[in-house]
This record gives sequence, C-alpha cells and structure tokens, in this order.
Amino acid sequence: MPSFQSSNGPIYFEQMGSRSAPTVLMIHGLGCQTIHWPESMLRAIVDAGFRVVIFDNRDVGYSFEVEKSSPDIMHLLEALNDPSCFEPPYTLEEMAEDVVQLLNHIGQSGAHVIGVSMGGMIAQHLAFRFPERIFSLVLLMCSSGNPKVPGASAEAIGALASTLASSDRESDIESARAASRIFGGPHYDSCEYGIGRFCERAYDRARRPDGTTRQLAAILCDGDRSSRLTQVSIPTLLIHGDHDALVNPKGSDDLARLLPNTELVIVKNLGHDLSEPAIPFICDNIVRHLHNVPILR
Repeated sequence: MPSFQSSNGPIYFEQMGSRSAPTVLMIHGLGCQTIHWPESMLRAIVDAGFRVVIFDNRDVGYSFEVEKSSPDIMHLLEALNDPSCFEPPYTLEEMAEDVVQLLNHIGQSGAHVIGVSMGGMIAQHLAFRFPERIFSLVLLMCSSGNPKVPGASAEAIGALASTLASSDRESDIESARAASRIFGGPHYDSCEYGIGRFCERAYDRARRPDGTTRQLAAILCDGDRSSRLTQVSIPTLLIHGDHDALVNPKGSDDLARLLPNTELVIVKNLGHDLSEPAIPFICDNIVRHLHNVPILR
C-alpha cells in the first residue's frame, strides 16, 4: 500500500504518469477517497504530459484517523450561521499542511494544484501559507466562505446530513446514492455518470462517517477567506457547474471577483459532481490552463 508517515500519521497516495513530468496534485472533497476520481479525468491529465498525484485526505480512505470525537449535528447546524461557535477537531489549514508533507515526501518543490469543493478550500490555505509551492491553482465547485454568498439548498443540506448517519451497509449505500443524485443535479444521474457510481466500492473500501463529520466541521468553522484571497497572485482557473445545489455557483463568481489572476468557466448542466459527459470539457480547460503557466526549473 503506497503511503508515507506524516507528522500526524500515515497518508495513502497514488501516482501516475512520468515522474519527470510536471506534477499535478489533486485534492478531493468532503468524505471522498482516491477512488472517487474518475479514471477518464486522471487519464486526460496524464495524457497531456503531466504526473498526477492523488491521495486520501486525513480521516478518510486509507489515511490516518484523527482520534478526537466528532461534533454532533446540532453543532454543525449552528456553525452554518456562526463559524466560531465551537472549535473543530482540526482545521483546513492543518489539512493543507498534510498536503505539503506529501509534496516533501515525493520530492517535489512545487506542483499544479487541483482542488474540488473542500479540496479547493484546502488549496486556498496552501496558497495563503505556501504560495511558493504552487505553480497554478484549479478550483472546482468552490467558494471563499463569504457569508453573503448564497449557501447550499435545504435539500442538499438534508441529503448531506443523511450520509453522516450510520445504519447497515445496504441503507448507508442507498443514502449515499440518493445524496449523490441530489448533489449531481437533474441532468446527469450521478449513479450512472458521476461519483455516485462509486458508493458501494467506497463503502467497502473504507466507510468512515465520523471522519467525514470532522472534515465537515473543519469546513464550517473555517469562516470567510475573502480578505486573504485578494492577496493570492497564483494563476487560477475556476470551474463550476450551473446546477450545483451544494456549493452555489455564485461562490465561484465571488472567487473570480476576489482573486486578481483568475479565469472562470461555467459548465452547463453540471451539478456538484464529476459527471462523465462534462469531463472532456472540464479537462480541456484544465490542460489549457496548466500548459499556459510557465514553470521555472
């Protein structure tokens, strides 16, 4: 099993493509494991001449578990309105430090960084603290934490909450599939085209709802990153689906307003998902962005 011992515990990772090629480090979203990256997306980036590195964030998959209790649902709901209402088990900034340790382990001074949803928020913290380690940023389905930007729909919040409860295997997988369909939107059935396809496999690989709850606490308690984002000069591509019920597309509009060196691409008919029909368009834009950024070796 490919993993390394970080200062906090083992982190599972995988690499593909030539190790002499520029590195693209990909950070996934809430509760997602390496298996939630569609093969077509990874292959498109490798075929464009890049080395791809993916990993399990702390508290999911095969990476280390944080031995702290998870906040209850009432605390999480309170944090939607007041991010300072409690102290989370760990922060997104600490999760960004895990990423830097992974870069150190694989011997990379820097990388292009692609972050999806929570992964994009972690990538923002990388940009705040370690800008010299980032060649470029790609933030998919992301936001700044600005409380003035519309949040998730009530249906999406309810679906997310349902995935944090634990029952039996069949019920948990069905809850995950139902939530994936809501997140994925009305145009592409997530269980046919998106990451909902991986629900059963993800359950059997590593079902860890307490870890997902701790990750969610880190997101909700992170607060507004707006003022810090205006100081980020790293070339950034923003990609967002126009039918995202979990992270409102206005989140990327807000990021485009804040970040001084950015481009925004809206994907028609895409929800909060990596849907196969949209992946060629998404990857074409990502590859174009990566090739446009000069790397000093």
